[in-house]
Amino acid sequence: MSLFDAVFLSYDEPMASTLHARLQRTLGGTVKRLHGVHGMRRAYRLCAEVVDREQFFLADGDFAIDNGFDASAVEPLEEGVSMRVWQAVNPVNGLSYGYGGLKLIRRSALREMGDAVDVLAALPGRIEFAPQTVGITRFNQSPFHAWKAGFRECAMLARGSEYGMADDDARKRVEAWMTSHEGEFAAYAAAGAREGVTFAREAAHETKQYDLLNDPAWLRERFTTAHGDQAVSG
Repeated sequence: MSLFDAVFLSYDEPMASTLHARLQRTLGGTVKRLHGVHGMRRAYRLCAEVVDREQFFLADGDFAIDNGFDASAVEPLEEGVSMRVWQAVNPVNGLSYGYGGLKLIRRSALREMGDAVDVLAALPGRIEFAPQTVGITRFNQSPFHAWKAGFRECAMLARGSEYGMADDDARKRVEAWMTSHEGEFAAYAAAGAREGVTFAREAAHETKQYDLLNDPAWLRERFTTAHGDQAVSG
């Protein structure tokens, strides 16, 4: 039995209900679900209010956990560590890193979260990156969702990782995103990556523009302007 609560945070992902059920089966207990909250920072902060324990698992609405993940073997976070992030496989380019991965996080850290474009990068304390890959980030559920993933991630990497990633590592990941060719809607993820890098260059001298990366309505409008009225929900 796990020592931790768990929250599944979804917005509009087509497979969210299926992946929530998968997470519950794998963790072996109730996984609370927070759905459709507008504003990423607000959504993460609300996660802290629906759990009963200080440390809890947090999964995004497109995370498909490995069925073999053993929650009972997970060690609590050490003092001074605000979050642990496990790796997830990227289905369109084969990368495995923290993007879209499972998190173990402190409720108190979410309540004290500061400001950052990549919202969880603003947690107080240290962030720990586990080397294990524990699932797949299934963001490629529609043309829009694949594009949005590439656009947001590569805009943030091109700007400069807020997690302290080395510039060369960030550059290699951007290149992998821009050449995505595996899995469903990979071409849209690649297009989003290229357009995200362009956006980062345009916003370099007007940093408030980066806040738009967390605005679902703006992202949807940007997508439809560039790629037409493609399906946005699967």
